[in-house]
Amino acid sequence: MDQEFLVSAKSDLQKARTDWLATLANERRLSNLTVDAYERDTRQFLQFLTGHCGEAPGLSDIAELRPADLRAFLAFRRGNGAGARTLGRGLAGVRSLLRYLERRGLVNAAAAAALKAPRAPRALPKPLTAVDARKVASGAGQLAEEPWIAARNAAVFTLLYGAGLRISEALGLSGGQVADIRQGALRITGKGGKTRLVPVLPVTVEAIAEYRRLCPYHLEADKALFRGARGGALQPAIIQREMKRMRSALNLPETATPHALRHSFATHLLGRGGDLRAIQELLGHASLSTTQVYTGVDTTRLLEIYDAAHPRA
Repeated sequence: MDQEFLVSAKSDLQKARTDWLATLANERRLSNLTVDAYERDTRQFLQFLTGHCGEAPGLSDIAELRPADLRAFLAFRRGNGAGARTLGRGLAGVRSLLRYLERRGLVNAAAAAALKAPRAPRALPKPLTAVDARKVASGAGQLAEEPWIAARNAAVFTLLYGAGLRISEALGLSGGQVADIRQGALRITGKGGKTRLVPVLPVTVEAIAEYRRLCPYHLEADKALFRGARGGALQPAIIQREMKRMRSALNLPETATPHALRHSFATHLLGRGGDLRAIQELLGHASLSTTQVYTGVDTTRLLEIYDAAHPRA
């Protein structure tokens, strides 16, 4: 078996780690992607410790970790090409595991707490212009030849831009969730199982109604609203591929992705005077600091306009 897929640890630490991962998924209700990332990061950490300590580590070895050991792990990952963001996420996974073990009286997590995560440069989101976003979300802008598939794509893109949904949230909608959509709101379950109420524009209501009217499949209340060509649940890769086609056809920038429509939703709301706290609620961000990145986008855009238009710029 490839060494990359082995967890190098003694049985007591193996069991504790398995219990921790189960807690993340079942009790803390973290997303599958987050749990998978933590599993991968801690697996790499234990494999590093096997070489660093000369043998597979157990709970007694973890209990004796020093900040220097963790710094050596980060240096090892950086030497293999990991960037600051990846290193920070890896350290977060190790800290979470150590805190779990500490709460059960098995180790002392002081070494991890004393270590600062590498500072990652904060990249600004890259929204589409309002004109381009409307083209992508319009029924007339769709490239699919099948009318119901074109209507489906328009409905999905309209949810991303008009309601600020993540692609997983849009494709996770069931037929029953949109039964009363004409009341003007959707109840969305986002990251961490958190639920929020999202207002829905009339144009979004119409796009979904048109898709439902044309869809050749029966849309059961407890099954996926958006279907693939063969009737199964629509996969994100299909929408991502469709956006790639539209980039070429509509001469959109390479940064035009389904997620960029969500960025566009937030940026355009903020640019028209939207309240930052309200936008945080609409996006389902746990922290306001996550939403504040859009103030940088707006400021950058204002400076671009100034440089292009001011006679003395």
